[in-house]
Amino acid sequence: MKAYGIPLIKTRFAKTAEEAVIAAEEIGYPLVMKVVSPQISHKSDIGGIKFSLQNAAEVKTAYQDMIEGIQKKLPDAYLEGVQLQPMLSGGKEVILGMVHDPTFGPMLMFGLSGIYIEILKDIQFAIVPVDEREAREMITGIKTYPLLAGVRGEKPSDINALVDIIFRVSNLVFDFPEIEEFEINPMMVFEKGKGALAVDLRLILKSDM
Repeated sequence: MKAYGIPLIKTRFAKTAEEAVIAAEEIGYPLVMKVVSPQISHKSDIGGIKFSLQNAAEVKTAYQDMIEGIQKKLPDAYLEGVQLQPMLSGGKEVILGMVHDPTFGPMLMFGLSGIYIEILKDIQFAIVPVDEREAREMITGIKTYPLLAGVRGEKPSDINALVDIIFRVSNLVFDFPEIEEFEINPMMVFEKGKGALAVDLRLILKSDM
């Protein structure tokens, strides 16, 4: 990701409550804690995310409560530990990913995150690789684009930053055909001129390579 210039949120990994406190001190407060497990994709559904942790005591308690709670709900899940990230304010959440189409091969997908994609199915696809013009068309092609462009006095989002990141992700998945699936969800895009950051990402490699 870094080699392709894709901006990532500062993230630290911890396997124990003590490691989580050390990581939190490095990142600074407030922060977010997220469980790390190959069996858990929807973290919020099982209490796998803790928001707005303000100090070391809250981090330690959050770690213990999270791990114990998930172990009760999903006793067979393998819990690797937790991720800690700074708490972001402002911005809008988008999703950017790659899926394999049996006819066209790798295709990029883009849309606003959350209910916009899950319920409204407001999403755009493009065959990899894409150029900057196609990347911009993916963004402007979603029905909810006005939310990014700025409505009711809101400042517009940094569309140019999104175009650049889509272009870079396209190059990444094109250069590595062993990637089966790739998803950044969410990516936080801030107001014009302030860029965007990949917050959560998932990458699956082909099993036959």
